[in-house]
Amino acid sequence: MGSLETEDAVAHALAQNRAWAHHTAHTQPAFFSTLSTGQHPPILWLGCSDSRVPETTITGLQPGQIFVHRNIANILPPTDLNSAAVIEYAVAHVGVQHVVVCGHTSCGGCIAALGNERIGVIDAWLLPLRKLRAGLAREMQGLGKDERVQRLVEANVKAGVRTLRENPNVVKAVGERGVKVHGLVYDIKTGVLTELEVADEEGEGVRKEAFAVE
Repeated sequence: MGSLETEDAVAHALAQNRAWAHHTAHTQPAFFSTLSTGQHPPILWLGCSDSRVPETTITGLQPGQIFVHRNIANILPPTDLNSAAVIEYAVAHVGVQHVVVCGHTSCGGCIAALGNERIGVIDAWLLPLRKLRAGLAREMQGLGKDERVQRLVEANVKAGVRTLRENPNVVKAVGERGVKVHGLVYDIKTGVLTELEVADEEGEGVRKEAFAVE
């Protein structure tokens, strides 16, 4: 980590890449040729852009095993065309079996949404978090800063799960292939992922009637 602060970070990354590619080709001769034929990842990962939460590293998985979309604070507005396009492609065309939205402790987006300081363009992006904050106002009274951040992190993940459950492509895939939606929180201090329980208040039948499109 220190070397990236004292060297040209990109030059260091390129050197590390060559070392990794050489080692991987030596220890797994078919690895790159297999990847070049196509991808069949079982997981779609919708996470935060934070550099401390690299999905393949924290899950111990390899290239080709996770289809990825990341943004600031892993927010999933239903009308966001960027994440919607990724979800559609991964679910309807790549054929993932699991859709994961993952938040993390000490999330900068959640911390910003709990403050009232103007930042810039990102203020508009954080509006869904501020709406969640407003809904949690009573629950957060008397809590310390870290606890408030954690509550918002978890509420944001649960909101993402609900959005995913109502996505037409996910609704169809759940009914036809049994695709599963998961909400996870990564603890940066321990390196451990925890799955949240997200109540299914609507039920699959209601969602299919309300959100499925043909």
